Amino acid sequence: MEILLADKQDITRAGLMYVLESFDGVTFKCIEDKAELLLALQKDCNRVVVLDYTLFDINDAAELMILCERFVATRWLLFSEDLSLDFVRLLIASSPRFSILLKESGLREIREALDYAIHCRRFICQRMTEMLLVPAQSEPEHVRLTRTEGEILKDIALGMTTREIAEKRISSFHTVNTHRKNIFRKLGVNNVHEVTKYALRAGLIDSAEYYI
Repeated sequence: MEILLADKQDITRAGLMYVLESFDGVTFKCIEDKAELLLALQKDCNRVVVLDYTLFDINDAAELMILCERFVATRWLLFSEDLSLDFVRLLIASSPRFSILLKESGLREIREALDYAIHCRRFICQRMTEMLLVPAQSEPEHVRLTRTEGEILKDIALGMTTREIAEKRISSFHTVNTHRKNIFRKLGVNNVHEVTKYALRAGLIDSAEYYI
């Protein structure tokens, strides 16, 4: 069994490799970007992908679910610092092959999550389970965004792609994509349509500007 480490943080990679060395019959490979991930899964999709969604170049939950449907034998262990509850609910409702592990988890829980994924079982860490069990509350109308996030949110709502925004801002695709994910997380939304509705309600764009 090979584990694909789709995580850009060197310290996280080193920690995961240390843990995986104690597993019998398990190998691992570091993955740099989405293109490399797709090539690896096309060769053999019977693998576990340990993915830091917030730092990797996958756009949104919809794209992640498409990848899950495309590679039917792949198990996905989302290993991130922060994931919105709506995002997690959407993924775990879509497929039992999604597992959730927050980076604040202890070593025992990390080992357990990897073991579950290797043996085709879903795992949700204790902290995320506790958050999911709290009754849903209405999201606040106004969310604290940085100036850069506010500017990028407006561009997203006006229909610009991540690449177009990066070119406009003379920035990298990865940087803009990270801002995009942070915006979605802070707003508790999962797609561009919901971002646009928020931007209209918050007065960041007006209806005349939107329909041009």
